[in-house]
Amino acid sequence: QVQLVESGGGLVQAGGSLRLSCAASGSIFSINAMGWYRQAPGQQRELVAAITSGGSTKYVDSVKGRFTISRDNAKNTVFLQLNSLKPEDTAVYYCNAELTTTQAMGATFMYWGQGTQVTVSS
Repeated sequence: QVQLVESGGGLVQAGGSLRLSCAASGSIFSINAMGWYRQAPGQQRELVAAITSGGSTKYVDSVKGRFTISRDNAKNTVFLQLNSLKPEDTAVYYCNAELTTTQAMGATFMYWGQGTQVTVSS
């Protein structure tokens, strides 16, 4: 079994900052890409940022220059630093990992965290 556990969400004023963390645990053999998605009420889930095992990153245009994704491969953890937050960043943020388990080493699966709420007040 694999679990992704997120933390760090909360309520913040516009212009403020938050740091999200997501730790993967369980029968993990290797992790390829990790990422953060978000879903606002009535909207589709969108990719916010992603990072490969080698450290290459990509961001949705709306967060470039404000959010930073990073990871600690030794701890199977991915982070998202959210700066200069705006009310439109309000959403549930989900962690995602593309990984191989020790029980099925010939396959790659996508796993999701339970989500953490980020609310930005104006």
